[in-house]
Amino acid sequence: MRGHVSSLSLDLAPVANHYAAVLHRLATAPATFLRRLRAVHAHILASGFKPRAHILNRLIDLYSKSGDLPSARRLFDATTARRHDSIAATSLITAYSAGGHLDAARQIFDHTPLASRDTVFYNAMISSYSRASDGPAAVAVFRDMMDDRVPRDSYTFTGVLSAAAAILPLELAQCQQLHCSVVKSGTENSVSVSNALIALYAKCEAQEAAVHAREVFDLMPERDELTWTTVVVGYVRRGDIGEARRVFDEMEGRFDVVWNAMISGYVHHGLFSEALEMFRQMHCLGIPLDEFTYTSVLSACANGELFNHGKAVHAHIIRVAPDFDPETALPVENVLVTLYSKDGNVDVARRIFNDIRRKDVVSWNAMLTGYLNSGKIHDAIDIFRDMPQKNQLTWMVMISGFLHNGLAEEGLKLFNQMKEEGVKPCDYAYAGTIAACGELGALEHGRQLHAQLIQLGYESSNSAGNALLTMYAKCGSVEAAHLTFLMMPNVDSVSWNAMIAALGQHGHGIEAIDLFDKMIKDGISPDRISFLTVLSACSHSGLVDEGFQYFESMERDHGISPGEDHYARLIDLLGRAGRIDEAWNVIRSMPFAPGPSIWEAVLSGCRIHGDMTLGIYAAEQLFKMIPQHDGTYILLSHLYAAVGQWAGVAKVRKLMKDRGVKKEPGCSWIEVANKVHVFLVNDTMHPDVQEIYKFLEILGVKMRKLGYVPDTKFVLHDVESGQKEYVLSTHSEKLAVAFGLLKLPAGAPVRVLKNLRICGDCHSAIMFMSMAVDREIIVRDGKRFHHFKDGQCSCGNYW
Repeated sequence: MRGHVSSLSLDLAPVANHYAAVLHRLATAPATFLRRLRAVHAHILASGFKPRAHILNRLIDLYSKSGDLPSARRLFDATTARRHDSIAATSLITAYSAGGHLDAARQIFDHTPLASRDTVFYNAMISSYSRASDGPAAVAVFRDMMDDRVPRDSYTFTGVLSAAAAILPLELAQCQQLHCSVVKSGTENSVSVSNALIALYAKCEAQEAAVHAREVFDLMPERDELTWTTVVVGYVRRGDIGEARRVFDEMEGRFDVVWNAMISGYVHHGLFSEALEMFRQMHCLGIPLDEFTYTSVLSACANGELFNHGKAVHAHIIRVAPDFDPETALPVENVLVTLYSKDGNVDVARRIFNDIRRKDVVSWNAMLTGYLNSGKIHDAIDIFRDMPQKNQLTWMVMISGFLHNGLAEEGLKLFNQMKEEGVKPCDYAYAGTIAACGELGALEHGRQLHAQLIQLGYESSNSAGNALLTMYAKCGSVEAAHLTFLMMPNVDSVSWNAMIAALGQHGHGIEAIDLFDKMIKDGISPDRISFLTVLSACSHSGLVDEGFQYFESMERDHGISPGEDHYARLIDLLGRAGRIDEAWNVIRSMPFAPGPSIWEAVLSGCRIHGDMTLGIYAAEQLFKMIPQHDGTYILLSHLYAAVGQWAGVAKVRKLMKDRGVKKEPGCSWIEVANKVHVFLVNDTMHPDVQEIYKFLEILGVKMRKLGYVPDTKFVLHDVESGQKEYVLSTHSEKLAVAFGLLKLPAGAPVRVLKNLRICGDCHSAIMFMSMAVDREIIVRDGKRFHHFKDGQCSCGNYW
């Protein structure tokens, strides 16, 4: 366009055609598109040419596509006649919706007279709502279209069906009504419409929806890549991985997207080996592998602990060097961080993390999780501090990480920090924090969190409910735990297992096995954890025959092969009951060599019943397997001390010193007035310690009158009797109980927690304390709960 067009000698048709051709060619030069468009528009205005509708519509369309919506709108509003032009209105509706301005698009739609509306115009508005996932609005426009008797085509139904799929919950009747409309319109043979119908039925939870989706699929005269993908993904979402695979095997053509969907489905359902095999087939057949393929197969390797295979896939990626841009590579790099972290190679994971060019919050969370799971708490804290942004998952992972690394108190502090920074905790964050309260025995704090859960509407959350149940049980309130269990709207296998474990730990063995039997009657299949909990419950209550029956039913009735942990529970059950010979026979019949947990159970049983020969042999096996574990030395010392073999005790003590093994110091703690007070053996640091010792001295007089005699065989030192009694009187659990009796309101239960197993003398002493002061005293040690009341213990002295 080199010359100047004179307005005096204007031949309208050629000029119009000339401008139309120029505008058509503009779209081929995107880099200079908008600048050239404005130049052409300026030339039209300067020439005096009065463009007709098709030129103005083209200008509006091009301005809309260029993103210059103000110019498009000015042209549209220039004359009232423009408002009656559906072509221009359609261009503006499409442009406004693409830019996220749905209100402006709807304004154009509403101001366009009914007489000017056509099929394409309605389709534009329906598609706008569909892209915005506003299903109800799209369906409402579709109904208006029907009422206005505007013809519907395949684009109409593709748009409205896609939008309707976003309406949740989606009723089967709604799907069928739209399906009928498709059939009446004659568009059912359109591939895009059929695909949208299948996707609609796939989103519907009704069981019959899958049948209707399959009918649509089977009747399609032709299918494309999206068809196969939609059907496979639909079956995967419903958990029917077998039918998904059958459809996949019928597939015509090698669509990489469908292969990716199938691999992802296997990963989602925990079929990691199958996912890996499909990846291998995909590679052998030469089907293109992309970032979605690699992300899924690496996830399979990470979640299925197929670490060597994962490293082989990583090596393959390095070798083929796919041309990923930073955004495309990011999901693959993130799952590589997870893979190496789970394999224990957290340093390799950190190198991959450092090389990620555009890290997102998923990258940071993956590295954070890796450090926490590896026990590198200080590195995790550094990562958490350096994160440019945090989401709810970040806080939840960090709170749980503190808990699992023995830093429950830090988890509580972080939860409070989370709220102070304005981040609303989700139910999982509450679950982690409630679990921390359980570890600390912070019952009142846990109750406060329970109240907050109810206020926020999280009481129906299974994760929060299970955490509450466990927290109450660990804080000694098994009644509150049971009430929580009964009030949960949806109990799962975790809930049942937690309640069975709670009953067992509190000495309610009969109730625990009754609940286990009820779980099975209610149609919940027991898993490995279920059997561990019921075997422990039998062990704590001396239910030997019942425990044997449950153990034998594992493989016979439920197809679960007992692991070493199950055998350890069974041997512990027999050992506590004094049936050492039977325990030895079980060990000899095991399908694998006994590990540390087995020999620990044997040694514990020998300590209780004084079997020196087998106890020493079990200790020797443990010294070979876990020479740095202090528990072996302590149990062996107790075994020697019980029969007065002080030379043996000294020998064990020297062995510990020579090997650099340090005994974990015993400590007990109690919550008073929302504060946790910790006591050590022979404590001199607590501010009230002198008052505590005086109280114990006075209380001791009452206890002796009731028949209490200190059991000095639990002192592992060959010293005078009076000195032994003094050593016993300074045990941490006695100090914590005395503090509770002094500081808690009259009549309130005293709840004490201890990190190690309660000693025999303290167990006897606290029974007499409960009688002397007429109070219930609850002690949680490293193994179980003891409820002391009226001079009796819930364990029945079977512990």
